[in-house]
Amino acid sequence: MFSGRDQAVNEVKKQEWWRRSTVYQVYPKSFKDTTGSGQGDIRGLLEKLDYLQDLGIDIIWLQPVYVSPQNDNGYDVADYCEIDPQFGTMEDFDELAAEARRRGMRLMLDIVVNHSSTEHRWFQEAKKSKDNPFRDYYIWKDPKPDGSAPNNWQSKFGGSAWQYDEGTGQYFLTLFDKTQADLNWENPKVREEVYQLMNFWANKGVSGFRMDVINLISKDQRFPEDDGSVPPGDGRKYYTDGPRVHEYLKEMNRRVFGPDTVTVGEMSSTTMEHCIRYSNPKEQEFSMTFNFHHLKVDYPGGRKWELMPYDFEQLKALLSHWQIGMQQGGGWNALFLNNHDQPRALSRFADDGEYRTECAKMLATTLHGLQGTPYVFQGEEIGMPNPHWNDIGELRDIESRNMYVILQEQGKTPEEALDIIRERSRDNSRTPMQWDDGPQAGFTTGTPWIKVDERYREINVKNQLNDPDSVYSHYKKLIALRKEIDVLTDGRYERLDEGHPQVFAYARISDGETVAVVSNFSDSEAVFEFPEAFAAKLLEGGSSELLAGNTKEAPELKARIELSPYASYMWIIR
Repeated sequence: MFSGRDQAVNEVKKQEWWRRSTVYQVYPKSFKDTTGSGQGDIRGLLEKLDYLQDLGIDIIWLQPVYVSPQNDNGYDVADYCEIDPQFGTMEDFDELAAEARRRGMRLMLDIVVNHSSTEHRWFQEAKKSKDNPFRDYYIWKDPKPDGSAPNNWQSKFGGSAWQYDEGTGQYFLTLFDKTQADLNWENPKVREEVYQLMNFWANKGVSGFRMDVINLISKDQRFPEDDGSVPPGDGRKYYTDGPRVHEYLKEMNRRVFGPDTVTVGEMSSTTMEHCIRYSNPKEQEFSMTFNFHHLKVDYPGGRKWELMPYDFEQLKALLSHWQIGMQQGGGWNALFLNNHDQPRALSRFADDGEYRTECAKMLATTLHGLQGTPYVFQGEEIGMPNPHWNDIGELRDIESRNMYVILQEQGKTPEEALDIIRERSRDNSRTPMQWDDGPQAGFTTGTPWIKVDERYREINVKNQLNDPDSVYSHYKKLIALRKEIDVLTDGRYERLDEGHPQVFAYARISDGETVAVVSNFSDSEAVFEFPEAFAAKLLEGGSSELLAGNTKEAPELKARIELSPYASYMWIIR
């Protein structure tokens, strides 16, 4: 019979089911096309639900499929409650939600409410006149006396964050593309509209929400000049984790989220303190948060559009810092190395050539042993690398195209600018999913909206599904372990590598069992010795079992381990 404490613990685990789950991120435009249009669609995802079920996925994160002019690939929403015809119909969506639920998977929808498209009905009304009822749905300011923008804030896509409207003689705020107007969350009518649209989807069977750049919704209402005292001096300190953001999110939680809803907030340039508040259950805001600090370790001085080799020690230190800090503060991490806004981690942090398979497995093992909810971005589970870009005409991303021009204005040659874009472009992760070795990788019978990577004949789902040594099979094993091994959910984090120049090693420790993860991030052999205290307590006399490895033969778990290039192992010690 369970004790009262056991029953309480089990009830918490039941309510927070997502802590043992794995999320699969679908970029619908590039997932699977069923019409020959060259763009993925909802029925393509329907067609592949069995594939995701076989992989062990619990939650499907579907990126925006709303009506949109597609200036920012759907993150510029023109109608929040209608499906864009290029992706299908509302009936297709209803069938998707029902079929996912029938297979025991849940649907998480991407919600973009820091801004809307300028083609949205609200904005079209707002720009008609200063006294229009929708004017205050957005952020409008008068020009400076010389006619210039209200302040020096910069868009995250380059250039000023303000756009001038000739008709009314005012500027409106656009922190991203010039066609993405920031919503005014100070207006309670805006917040009411947001909660209504979210409940619309919840009533359709959506059981999760991913909130796009949600920590930017509260702006400093003074809208001051950025004096540059805090780099990068582009205004972000006045709208990141703003003064009323937690108030707004608690209100959203009360108005929309049920006890079984899973939520994740995308947090731009955030802090540990805020992420603990965003994700601690006591705060009643989100289930978990994305932070991006570990994905800036190859940004010299925080500058995205400059190149440098990634800082391995900084990567380990940041992952460890967030593991320990979030655990101590009662927060919860969303674990990821890949998404639609990042180059492929395989090409960025490892070797996508000779050691591609070993590296894909190594990165997966390293990530899936950490505390948090893992996210798998489409293609990651088969080891898709960055594509080879021949010229700027092959790219579609608005940010990349803007920066190609800006970099040349800053003095780069066209080839130097292209070299940077090749490494940094968001399109690196947006090429079509590689299903088989047939034409266009089985993604479409038409002409794909963006090119298919030329290596698809080697790297595809068909080649890996029934291969027990494939990257796919390795991911499947790791996803299953999270459901079976309690310490992967509950164990405290302890870093073990002590600054090793090649190796990242850590333990997850709970009463009665420990998981140890050791990964060689280099293309040469490495020797790793566990810290003396750890070896004495856990390696002498305890029984160990290999849970996951990426070589045919794994070394015996001893105090001293020899590792081949990119070797990676996960053991459990009891």
